Amino acid sequence: MRYEPSAQPDTSGTPSLARPTSRRRLLGVSGAALLTAACGPKGGEQAGDEGGVQPRAKSGGAPAGEAPDGALGVNFNEDPSDMSFPQVRALSAKWVRGFVPMTDDLDTHAPGRQRSIARLLDAGGSGFRTILSLKFPFLTLGRSLPTVGSKEMAAQLKRVDRVLDAVMGKTDILTIGNEPFLETLDDERDARLNVFYEHVAEHVIGYRNKHFPHGCGTRLYMGALNRLDQKVGRTPATERWVAFVNRKPELEGLDIHPHVDSLQAAGRYVQYVVSRLDKGKKFLATEFSLVQHWEDHMGDKVPAAYAEKYQVPPDTRVWQVIGNAIEKPFPQERWDDFLAMSPWFASHKDYLTQQMRMFRETGKLAVATYGVTQIESMQTGWGAHKKPWILNPLYANRTVRKENGRVGRTTVWFDSFRALQGS
Repeated sequence: MRYEPSAQPDTSGTPSLARPTSRRRLLGVSGAALLTAACGPKGGEQAGDEGGVQPRAKSGGAPAGEAPDGALGVNFNEDPSDMSFPQVRALSAKWVRGFVPMTDDLDTHAPGRQRSIARLLDAGGSGFRTILSLKFPFLTLGRSLPTVGSKEMAAQLKRVDRVLDAVMGKTDILTIGNEPFLETLDDERDARLNVFYEHVAEHVIGYRNKHFPHGCGTRLYMGALNRLDQKVGRTPATERWVAFVNRKPELEGLDIHPHVDSLQAAGRYVQYVVSRLDKGKKFLATEFSLVQHWEDHMGDKVPAAYAEKYQVPPDTRVWQVIGNAIEKPFPQERWDDFLAMSPWFASHKDYLTQQMRMFRETGKLAVATYGVTQIESMQTGWGAHKKPWILNPLYANRTVRKENGRVGRTTVWFDSFRALQGS
């Protein structure tokens, strides 16, 4: 079905959303000030490259060489099918991240051929640095966490070993867990969750020590904490999660996924972690966005200027415009116009720049990765109540048509991302 009338011929120039913001203004409105206010004068700004940390000695499987420091890369989650390496290079990105669902498919099929793992191994062979997250989807499967010593736990660890055989020493970073607190049954998000993931982490550490006694190129992190900007996300189990990271020298740090509705919320999120991590520990931010804010505006009426320019009924809703772009991708200019003319989006055009500044000014960011392409699941079942992940990625490959062979993009994110590689 169509959600609005067909697009009219493109006649306008470059929308203001695509124009670069001055560095002076960015310094004036930086979201990092929110974090500084919460944390006090702690840490220093990072350069945004891959170095800055002294080399570690090779012992007990620990990684050698410089640790990543303030880097920004791309994330394809579980679906790399729309991402190409030339697209990543066009962004000047050096890091690529994805996750693998730890399901029974891995028991009968070679993990190295699983699509996320295979693409990350290819990326490593093509000169990129890589991050793989192990996702244990107990909630989706409707299964309880296995207990230590059970047959179910033995099966999980055997599956983990099969993945480690394929990736240990080949990926730069392995995170134990994807979003553990969202991927576990509601009534098990307590100490039982900690026991399971701590047991898996000890097993992974033991594997690395055994197979790489003189040093391994793979650094270990614990998986992502969620909803730390809310009281519901701050529990004894999350405190224990951080404490476990702090007491295990084999763990470099932990991951966070601040999908929030404002930079203020992101500041609370980051402050929670930074204030608890010990000296020498770092954090990843392998997913982050303002998707909660976008969601709040899906029912808004389309901007009047957009409706007039593209002859759209004035009572058309935002989600309907996006639905029409999914059904029949827009020209690049029209997609840029839609976002630039929408106050709920245009007022946050500096989000990516400010969020990265916030991360880097903690002095504790190892790597952040941002959504690279609009994957199939983002458009499947599109409707008024679908979470608008589709507005996050750098490439708008499902809402913008190819023009002269160039894949569509969300221009403001694309330009900001490239600028951040050299900041």
